[in-house]
Amino acid sequence: MLDKDMIDAIRVSSGKRVRLKDFDTGWAQTKELKALGKEAFKERAKVILEKNLEELAGAQELLYADDRYAVLMILQAMDAAGKDGTIKHVMSGVNPQGCQVFSFKKPSVVELNHTFLWRSMICLPERGRIGIFNRSYYEDVLVVKVHPELVNQKLPPGKRGKSFWQARYDDINALEQHLVRNGTVILKFFLHVSKEEQKRRFLERLDRPEKNWKFSASDIAERAFWDSYVEAYEDALSETTTEWAPWYVVPADNKWVTHAVVADLLISTIHSLDLRYPEVTEQQRKALAEARTKLIEEDE
Repeated sequence: MLDKDMIDAIRVSSGKRVRLKDFDTGWAQTKELKALGKEAFKERAKVILEKNLEELAGAQELLYADDRYAVLMILQAMDAAGKDGTIKHVMSGVNPQGCQVFSFKKPSVVELNHTFLWRSMICLPERGRIGIFNRSYYEDVLVVKVHPELVNQKLPPGKRGKSFWQARYDDINALEQHLVRNGTVILKFFLHVSKEEQKRRFLERLDRPEKNWKFSASDIAERAFWDSYVEAYEDALSETTTEWAPWYVVPADNKWVTHAVVADLLISTIHSLDLRYPEVTEQQRKALAEARTKLIEEDE
């Protein structure tokens, strides 16, 4: 498992104002890791990731068999922070039947005819499954806050000031508390990439033909709002990190760090649930013994 000090360093404390500049985007998160060195930590992270991927398939099967909990993993980030790659690498060994992935983009007309939480609520994972939201209902306190003209015009009249956004934070907290009380474990990751690393990744998408399709002109347009997005994220993280659904600010400048951290927190969270396979009753044992006898007798 990863160093506990590192996990503590990236977990957002409830009741405190978040400043993203206080969270490192790179690999040297603690004094111990700095002393260890980048290459040594990279090898360690690789081993941790491989071990967690081996364990994750069995953990997901147990989660399904236990049938009491669901796990909801939310990924939020600036563009090019690595959400898609994180999902691909961390979930590579999981049975596809036990994992549900949803990406939330520009809302449709149907979605705008409902509350801002609706389109995510209908995609929530059922018990026994891991659900992954690539972006989520948090978009309505992030991109919509940066671009207030995107606020649903079908809402009742009223001011769109501080109290409006606070009401949305309160709605999100209430929803997540409801989910947790009913057996959905929530893991929220903000993949924290630096502006310099985002620029490097954008240029790579432009320079490599096989990655051109991933680039959009809107990426550059949104980059111009970097400071506004930082402020919106700081507000959202501050107001919606709770005891029941905390945020983790995951360093994203080095993808091997991102993958190792997310995988480690996911597997350790599932292990903490005290899951167990259903107990077989005496009647079921007799039925199993009879079935075994019949199968053996087929060869006689």
